[in-house]
Amino acid sequence: MTLARSILRSILHVVCFIGVACFALASAIGAEVRTNRILIEYVPPTNPAHQPLYDLLKQHRTLEKLQEVFSPFRLPIDLKLRTIGCDGVSNAWYHRPDVSVCYEYLNEIYQTMPKETTPGGITPHDAVLGQTFYVFGHEMGHAMFDVLKVPIIGDAENGADHFSAYTMLQFGKARAKDLITGAAYTYKKYVQGPNVSAPLVAFSDIHDAPAQRFYNMLCLAYGADPVLFAEFVEKDTADYLPKGRARNCKREYEQVTFAFNESIRPHIDERLEKQVLDRTWLPDVKEPPVPEDNLQAGSRALQ
Repeated sequence: MTLARSILRSILHVVCFIGVACFALASAIGAEVRTNRILIEYVPPTNPAHQPLYDLLKQHRTLEKLQEVFSPFRLPIDLKLRTIGCDGVSNAWYHRPDVSVCYEYLNEIYQTMPKETTPGGITPHDAVLGQTFYVFGHEMGHAMFDVLKVPIIGDAENGADHFSAYTMLQFGKARAKDLITGAAYTYKKYVQGPNVSAPLVAFSDIHDAPAQRFYNMLCLAYGADPVLFAEFVEKDTADYLPKGRARNCKREYEQVTFAFNESIRPHIDERLEKQVLDRTWLPDVKEPPVPEDNLQAGSRALQ
């Protein structure tokens, strides 16, 4: 009887081992790292007022184009880009595995676009496309930091802003300029005068103030190509990039590029990337930038 129990126990151990091994194998297969893992969904709006926007987004294949942009990333799981109604709240967020942007948020983009081409050459199309890409790119930044386990020193919001703006610069000169200037247009209303006022609690938010996000975006672009984006510093006024900040922008661009190359680029299929992006015009960065004296660069030390 004891021998029979011992044999039965051994059989059970083997069965359990095989079961655990099969489960582990299934998990590994389910976590296969590969490209083309971006799904999309236009969630039908619950607010009838958003139906025209929903139809317009589908007509222009907005999510399909974003899906193509992020298809070269090798990911362990599927991520889904969604447009969705948010019961009157203008918002966008990432919660694994979904990147969600509210129709309310997208409607604001359409409401604030210029009615005609601006004196600076920004078309209504540029403004809508630039800001739409910027918000999806920002939330995709959060997604990439999460699923690729990218370490972040500092807050993730700034990192996601940089991820989005840096990605926009990968489209080739003409398209990159249209996207950057279009995205920046939405924030320009916050820098119309030399002074701004806001309640103190506004500075406790994890997101930078809109004016600061505006200047950060301009600086990254100017650092990438000071000739293409020369207009950003042509006038030393509030709605342009201050010359004191501009002197550091090349180094800021190099910092972001080096971080991207080290932590994100190894997860990108270069063959697919070349089909949808064009980064051949951008300066290559293989080493981290050498720190400079911020005071000599025109910055102000902490008091």
